[in-house]
Amino acid sequence: MSIVPENLKYTKDHEWIEFDEDGSATVGITDYAQESLGDITFVELPEVGSTFEEGDTFGVVESVKAASDLYAPVGCEVVEVNEDLDAEPENLNSDPYASWIMKVSITTEGSQLLSDAEYKELL
Repeated sequence: MSIVPENLKYTKDHEWIEFDEDGSATVGITDYAQESLGDITFVELPEVGSTFEEGDTFGVVESVKAASDLYAPVGCEVVEVNEDLDAEPENLNSDPYASWIMKVSITTEGSQLLSDAEYKELL
């Protein structure tokens, strides 16, 4: 059974987002996503300063099984990326909630976000 922390919001595409009080957020992939992908070998990170609308592709995660697009859970501007994933993409397998992908400034709220209970139901 996949781990689904209660303090996060989720997308149907298996990204998670954690909102901060200052209007920023942290984004990553879920435990279910990393389990489905298998051994992750590469993460294409977005550029700092890039802007995305909700649902836009912001990167790619590649594994020994497949490549999977990453989708923005909210409208946002990228303010930081987890550069550790360049050298150690497998960190997403060992702890997908600590190994975030990007930190963003939110420009529009996500309209399709799921609570932890709704996400568990989806799984």
